[in-house]
Amino acid sequence: MRPLLATFALLLALTGCSPRQLIIDGIGSEMARQGAAPEEDLELAREASAFYLKLSESLLRASPDNHQLAEAVTASFTQYAFAFVAFEAEQIETRDVRKAQALRARAARLYARAQRHGLTMLERRASGVHEAIRAADVPPRLLLPTELLGLTYWTSAAWGSWIALSKHDPEIVAQLPQVIRLARLAWQTNPDWGRGALESLMGNLELARPGGSRAQAVHHFDRAIVLAGDQLAGPVVTKAESISLAAGDRQSFEQLLQRAIAIAANAPTLENQAMLARARWLLANADELF
Repeated sequence: MRPLLATFALLLALTGCSPRQLIIDGIGSEMARQGAAPEEDLELAREASAFYLKLSESLLRASPDNHQLAEAVTASFTQYAFAFVAFEAEQIETRDVRKAQALRARAARLYARAQRHGLTMLERRASGVHEAIRAADVPPRLLLPTELLGLTYWTSAAWGSWIALSKHDPEIVAQLPQVIRLARLAWQTNPDWGRGALESLMGNLELARPGGSRAQAVHHFDRAIVLAGDQLAGPVVTKAESISLAAGDRQSFEQLLQRAIAIAANAPTLENQAMLARARWLLANADELF
């Protein structure tokens, strides 16, 4: 992070002799790359998140056409809300219900913030998306530009997570069909995107939609696990929670979580460390969950 701060300070010092927008765009692109940089220390990532989120969000406001920065901002707010805020609410709920409720409300606000950033950029850069997600049927020939698939995924994930934490608000819940149509746009463009991340999202949305097919959801989750291979624990944890736990199948639940723990131990990325913490917590609380 220090080289980035030094660059930031230097560029600010040069604003008198350089075009301001070029500088902002350059910093924004660098912030997007920093957001994608590998990091294995979950606590370090949490401590650094507040600075990164605020700075990158400010840069996005000044550079509203930078779709890479918009994707990084949308992804970062979504990941922060999931891995740190919403997860903490689950962990403390049995000890402090009121604090857990406050954390869930905060997570919902963060998801909504991520969704606004992502959807705003999509509506600026992807012609036809606005109409497609509001139509009863998504035009089957509408394919997204490849460079917008990540932004579409994170916008859909944030939007769906916001709805999941807002069951008390019918107006927000009523937006679920739009989320499904948006995610489907990405899926029909490239179902393999994200090494299983998009397939996992489609599985969860299939379970969430009225009349959704459990068999189809299982198909999405199984394909996600194949795409993830031995590098990503997320799809395995997702199937354990969404399918095994929901079905009351404790044996499958525990087997999947043990598999996820092994994957995370062998590939200690930041994403896997977050899933490792979740898998261990789920296993430790299996008696209560079942």
